[in-house]
Amino acid sequence: MTDYEAVIGIETHVELMTDSKMFCGCPVKFGEPPNTTTCPVCLGLPGALPVPNSEAIEGILQIGTALGCQVADTSFFHRKNYFYPDLPKNYQISQYDVPICHDGEIQVEVDGEDTKIGITRVHMEEDTGKSIHVGGGGRIHDAEYSLLDFNRSGVPLVEIVTEPDIRSAEQARAYGAELQRIVRTLGVSDARLEEGSMRFDANVSIRPAGAAELGTRAEVKNVNSLRSLQRAVAFEIHRQIELVESGGVVVQETRHWNEDSGKTTSMRSKEESEDYRYFQEPDLVPIEVSAAWRDAVREALPELPAARRARYQGLGVDARVAAVLVGSEDAIGDLFEGAMNAGGDGRLIGNWLSGEAVAWSRAEEVAIGDTPLVPAHLVELAEMVGDSTLSASAAKQVLAGVLAGEGTPGEVAESRDLIQISDSSVIEAEVDAVLAGHADAVASIQAGDNKPFGFLVGQVMRATGGKADPKQVSDLIRAKTGG
Repeated sequence: MTDYEAVIGIETHVELMTDSKMFCGCPVKFGEPPNTTTCPVCLGLPGALPVPNSEAIEGILQIGTALGCQVADTSFFHRKNYFYPDLPKNYQISQYDVPICHDGEIQVEVDGEDTKIGITRVHMEEDTGKSIHVGGGGRIHDAEYSLLDFNRSGVPLVEIVTEPDIRSAEQARAYGAELQRIVRTLGVSDARLEEGSMRFDANVSIRPAGAAELGTRAEVKNVNSLRSLQRAVAFEIHRQIELVESGGVVVQETRHWNEDSGKTTSMRSKEESEDYRYFQEPDLVPIEVSAAWRDAVREALPELPAARRARYQGLGVDARVAAVLVGSEDAIGDLFEGAMNAGGDGRLIGNWLSGEAVAWSRAEEVAIGDTPLVPAHLVELAEMVGDSTLSASAAKQVLAGVLAGEGTPGEVAESRDLIQISDSSVIEAEVDAVLAGHADAVASIQAGDNKPFGFLVGQVMRATGGKADPKQVSDLIRAKTGG
C-alpha cells in the first residue's frame, strides 16, 4: 500500500471590528434585525460610490506586520466578478495581484515539533451578504426558499492565505488557533468562529510520500470552529486516500463540511482565478503605504502570543502551562499578568489557572472572566500555601470556592475548615499516637525498610482530617523512627 502525504493550505477570512463598513458609513454590528444596517453603497445601487475605510487599512497592516509580512508600497483594489444572490453588485471589491501584505509566516508546535507555515498573502476585501436557506436543514439544495440579509455586506474582511505547508489535521488546527490568538491580541477582530467573524476554507490534497508534484486539491468550506477544522481536514485526507486506493481520481471541487455527519460533500466545481475576470477597481485609487506608516504600525504592535509564552516560561512556567495561559480565554492571561505584577508565584499560580481553574470553568460551563476571581485572590492563595496556612491540596479546594463566589481565599478556607494545623505540639501528639499504634511499621523502618514511611504519613494526615502540615509530619516521623 502506498504511503501518502497530505498537503494543506488554509484561507482564513477575518471580519475587522471597525465602527463602519469597508466602503460606506453603515455601522458594523452583529445580530441586528435583517437589512437594517445597509445603504445604497453596500446594497450596490446604481451611482453609489465606495470610499475606503482608513481604520480597516490600519487593521490589515497590523495583521500583516504581526505575521512578519512584507508590506507593499502601493496596492490596488480589484473587482472579483461572480454572480450570487448575496452579492448585490455581482462583483466583490477585493485585491488580486498586488495585495497589501505578502510573504510572512506563523510557527506552530504540534507534539513537540515546530513547523513554520508560510503566509502567501494578506489582502483586503469586503464581505458578502448572508443567504438564509429555510427548510431542508439549511442547505440550499433542499431548502423551500431562501432569504437574504445584507447587514454583513460590505463589512471589512481580511483574507489570509497560507502556503501549502501544512501536513496534518493537527497542524491545521494549531495554525488556526495561533492565528486566532494573534488577531485577538491585536484587537482588530473578536475572531469569533461561532458568529462568523473568522472563517476557514481548507484546501486539501494528497500525494505519494516524498513526491514533489502536488496532487489535485479540494476546497472544504463551512468550517466554523477549530474542532471542525481538524475534523474536516482529517476526513478529507481519509476520503482522498480511500478514493485513490480504490482506483478513483480526486477532482478539483469545492466541498461542504457537515458538522452533524462529520463528512464533506460535493458542492460545485472549483473556480480558477480567470473565472472571476479580475480587473482594477475604477472607482478607487491605489493605496499608498509610506515607510513612516509601516514603522508606526510596527512600533505600536502589542506583545504577540509567541513572545508572551516565552516571557511566561522565563518566569518559571512550564511550556504547556504557558500555552494554556496565552491560548485560553483572555481573562486567564489577564489574571496571571495581574498576579505577577502583584508579586505572585508564577509557577504556582500558572499551574492553578491552567489546571484547576480551567477544569472548573469547563465543568461548570462558566467563563473564568465571569467569576469573582481577581489577581489579589491568587496572590493571597499562594501566600497561604507559602506560610503553610493551607496545604497544596486544600488550596485547590479553596480556589474552587473562590470561583464559585464563596468569598476570598481566607474566607473560603475558614468556612470549609481547611486551614492547616501548624501547631507542632498538636501534630507531634498525632504522630506519637500513630507510631504507637503501628509498631510493626516503625520496626520495619528502623530495620532499613522505608516502604511503610508513606503509610505512616497518610495515617497522621487522616487522623488530622488532612489539615496537618505534611512536611512537619514527615520530619517528625523521620526523626522519631530514624528513617
